[in-house]
Amino acid sequence: MSQVKHRMPEQDPKVRRHNFNEVALGYDEETARAEAARCLQCKHAPCVRGCPVEINIPAFIQKVKEGDFVSANSIIRQHNNLPAVCGRVCPQEDQCEKLCVRGIKGEPVGIGRLERFVADFSMGGTCPLPEMPPADKLGRVAVIGGGPASLTAAGDLARIGYQVSLFEALHTPGGVLMYGIPEFRLPKDIVKCEIEILKYLGVEMNVNAVIGKTFTVDELLQEQSYDAVFIGTGAGLPHFMKMPGENLNGVYSANEFLTRVNLMKAYKFPETATPVKVGRNVAVVGGGNVAMDSARTALRLGAEKVYIVYRRSQKEMPARAEEVEHAHEEGVNFQLLTNPEAVLGDETGWVKGLECVLMELGEPDVSGRRRPIVKPDSNFVIDVDTVVIAIGQGPNPLIQDTTPGMDTNKHGNIVADEDGRTTKPGVFAGGDIVTGAATVILAMGAGKKAATSIHAYIQAKNKS
Repeated sequence: MSQVKHRMPEQDPKVRRHNFNEVALGYDEETARAEAARCLQCKHAPCVRGCPVEINIPAFIQKVKEGDFVSANSIIRQHNNLPAVCGRVCPQEDQCEKLCVRGIKGEPVGIGRLERFVADFSMGGTCPLPEMPPADKLGRVAVIGGGPASLTAAGDLARIGYQVSLFEALHTPGGVLMYGIPEFRLPKDIVKCEIEILKYLGVEMNVNAVIGKTFTVDELLQEQSYDAVFIGTGAGLPHFMKMPGENLNGVYSANEFLTRVNLMKAYKFPETATPVKVGRNVAVVGGGNVAMDSARTALRLGAEKVYIVYRRSQKEMPARAEEVEHAHEEGVNFQLLTNPEAVLGDETGWVKGLECVLMELGEPDVSGRRRPIVKPDSNFVIDVDTVVIAIGQGPNPLIQDTTPGMDTNKHGNIVADEDGRTTKPGVFAGGDIVTGAATVILAMGAGKKAATSIHAYIQAKNKS
């Protein structure tokens, strides 16, 4: 039995850095069955404990091994509304695969790769339609936000038998799946297919609906007569470093940069109406997945040199190892143990450079990573004409500010228990709006828990 995963076929780095087509090409049937055969079918299934949505991983993998891909898809979709998404963007190496017994001696089973294969096989060029939910509705639920937490909650509630209305502020539902993650990692047709499945289940999609302006949460509960509200609006407010020059032309937040390119298709300009200006030399500040996405996107938009500027070493980077590896392969230049001090501008107000200092690592901080310390007299300038700030994001305060009786913490995140209940009766929340910026699958797990909690709340209210 092989001690290593079967290789994921990929586009050649020299080719893919010039296009927005998906990098990873997926397993074929023979490779998928061979990878599935590596599974030990552990009775205690530790991998399931590592899955935030609790997919029966050994059961679906066994069906893949047998070549019964239809049954494998049914097993996955009992717990996961977005398998084609999760198979591509979930950090399996820190979740299900981290606990895989096969990984004790060698590499763990490629659970994420198999999930992607099954989901793609089931689509087969079309959206697989699930069983219709009950015709008689148990109640009405408003879901605010169109990202992974909201899509999961909406799908689960619709399957149980609720009339669900989803409210999305942008012109397309999908949240970070549509505006944040690039096409070369997550093709948008896949996200659209998953949304079409939710529409088939009866989820009403309301776009260009800014809750806190179009309606308040109280108006949804009282005037619009919803039995409960779920808030899954994510973390879409970009953080900046508050350093000199961040207001210069040519400085983007990663949110703006990626939204222009992904959701508004700026990479197809002038075929599409949204332009994006990327210069010859680009610096991306940060070390997470969003920073990798921004850097790799800049390359594809024609930048000649792209730098990742990160204040710690590669070992401390929060980005997935796979994304860091892909960025290296594509030619991104990593300026590690480097911290920006100021964005420099020319006489016309455009970026001309990024002043930085070198860092060294000291003792671990509260995150468990070694704290970066400035090296004295180490200032230098990187010649760039575009800077993308990708150091994280926080919650937009609009809903919190217009919803009396709902507590928030010092960071502006909504306070909710592990089942999604907020301090305001009938209002539930989950995903990044509660936890701060995290992963797609953790947001989905929060959406599932909240859906169960909402069902219990409405049923108890109806009996009282």
